[in-house]
Amino acid sequence: MLICSRWRWSKCRHYVPPRRAGAPKGFAQSAKSTERKHAVLSASSAHRWLACPPSAMLEKELPDETTVYAEEGSVAHEVAEYKVRWYLGERDIPMPSTGNFNAEEIDRYTDSYAYYVTDKIETIRKSCPDAVVLVEQRLDFSNYVKDGFGTGDLVIVADDVIQVIDFKYGKGVAVSAEHNPQMMLYALGALNLYDYLYDIKMVKMAIVQPRLDSISEWEMSVDELLSWAENTLKPIAQLAAKGEGEFKAGSHCRFCKLRATCRKRAEFMLETAKHEFKEPAELTDEEIAGVLTIAADLSKWAEDVFAYAQAKTINEGKHWRGFKVVEGCSKRQYADEGKIAEVCRDNGYTLSQIYKNTLIGITEMEKLMGKKQFRELFGEYIIKPKGKLTLVPETDKREEVHTLGDFDEIPQF
Repeated sequence: MLICSRWRWSKCRHYVPPRRAGAPKGFAQSAKSTERKHAVLSASSAHRWLACPPSAMLEKELPDETTVYAEEGSVAHEVAEYKVRWYLGERDIPMPSTGNFNAEEIDRYTDSYAYYVTDKIETIRKSCPDAVVLVEQRLDFSNYVKDGFGTGDLVIVADDVIQVIDFKYGKGVAVSAEHNPQMMLYALGALNLYDYLYDIKMVKMAIVQPRLDSISEWEMSVDELLSWAENTLKPIAQLAAKGEGEFKAGSHCRFCKLRATCRKRAEFMLETAKHEFKEPAELTDEEIAGVLTIAADLSKWAEDVFAYAQAKTINEGKHWRGFKVVEGCSKRQYADEGKIAEVCRDNGYTLSQIYKNTLIGITEMEKLMGKKQFRELFGEYIIKPKGKLTLVPETDKREEVHTLGDFDEIPQF
């Protein structure tokens, strides 16, 4: 069963957020970070190596990649871990530093995650007071995947049910828990830990993405999980561990280290790109729908190749036939605003002429007053214009807008 909901983050009364006191040093390197560095066939990359088995061993030979978004996510995970441990009674650990990232935003969204998690724990404890709760737990599934392990953000074991919860700080795309291999591998690891102590019959999985106001929940029987592990997971993992199997391009290529130079992806994209060189009128409706389906991936592939080539040129001096490096456009800016203002005053210009007074933005105003007072004072004065119409895949969660083509006759207004 799949449940995608917009949970009321504020409904839980059991969790009181700890106060941030300065910025002491945080935990040691996060478990998630360790997983990425040492597990070749990790849970977090399972969607990729299950779809394209040979990619795992090839990626192993390439240096790890990092982005500011990944670093921010790691920091948010450490703060989220701290808050859940604090709720569970571990009060002797320091709050992690958020460094140069937005501390207020991280606090707000990790609070949302903590509200959800603690509400789950309290609900389960009402029927099972001795439920086991594990935070940032190493989960070993090497009985199905060679050297395979991952780190579960939260695992709850109660009676005949195991629950695995994963916190994702990203705000790009909402991730579904349904048949999610990362979550299923975590469930296998948790089952390995507790199946001999409990008669586990059901596993429940949840992915929490507070920045997208998204929670995806799914459950399956242990029998279904073990059948998938034995008949699907294990054979593919054996191929991946030996660098064998067939290369396959698809949406899973997005974060692959080989995404810019992979020949299979290039062939796939170039085959699709052939449609781009025809007049749209020459394509059938089915062909146009096919192009629309892959357009985002096609664009991303081109960006990946360009970024790879540009980095090689700038950092290693490589030359590409027909291309050169130039200095990009830049905007003029004041080197010293105070000095500029002083010179303006000395030359007879008034403050009202050189400065603008503007109302702070809605988000900043809401933070200033708090959501409750903001709604009370300005509810009738805040409008939200309709967004510009755009074409998206059917999987998009937004409600469909009916266009003129949906009507037999043009409506009269």
